[in-house]
Amino acid sequence: MKLGRPAAAAVLGSMLMISLAANLTPGASYSHQFREFPNTRPSARFPLGTDDLGRDRFMRLVDATGASLLLAGSAALAATLLAALAGGFAGYFGGWFDRLLAPTLDLMLSLPWMFLLLAARALLPLNISPLASLILTYALLALLGWAAPARVVRAGARQLRESDFALQARACGVSGSRLLRRHIVPNLKPVLLAQFLTSIPIFILAEANLGMLGLSAGEPYPTWGNLLRELQNPSVLRPEIFATLGVVALSICCFQLVLPMEDSRV
Repeated sequence: MKLGRPAAAAVLGSMLMISLAANLTPGASYSHQFREFPNTRPSARFPLGTDDLGRDRFMRLVDATGASLLLAGSAALAATLLAALAGGFAGYFGGWFDRLLAPTLDLMLSLPWMFLLLAARALLPLNISPLASLILTYALLALLGWAAPARVVRAGARQLRESDFALQARACGVSGSRLLRRHIVPNLKPVLLAQFLTSIPIFILAEANLGMLGLSAGEPYPTWGNLLRELQNPSVLRPEIFATLGVVALSICCFQLVLPMEDSRV
């Protein structure tokens, strides 16, 4: 496990760097159609072949990988910040806000997540650009996905507030703001990091589900979700078609290795 964590981080970093480098390569495009090479098998020119429109599957997978990792990370960061503000404030200060937040979190966690996403995504306008549609999809994921991290942060802040070192600091005359800034927040950082890393694969899988239903980014912008839609067509099920599924599974496994179980405890 000691080697697994840096190796997994290196794999994720390599995936992101390859995607960014491919975008800077002249002539590389996820949307260019090679009309004379529709639905071809893998070759030196097209490592994963082409789809039925003649687009390079490898370039589309590379672009989808970068977009999914960057936007899922951004959505996870936004959700973690919301959870830190709401859960940290409620857990540390308590009072009416804590009494209001607790049933709100219970309600949000009890609602069917996917149905909420489907309903919210269906209300978005149809005439927006594919990239804007993808960004809005991840923004919805952030707005709907902060409840679970907020519950963990709330419990962590309450536990730290009632800890022995916090009681000793108050007994020594440390002010509430200084206690929060110098003791509570630093001790919450591992919890926040764990929630951030946990949220990324959740958002990746949520977007993949929406993409397979046609509710993520529209054509021609590639995402892991709409690339996986090719698996629904049995006439083109060849080994190279499963490359997207392999990359998604690899990224999820890497995130699980980056986040050891002991780091996610409150």
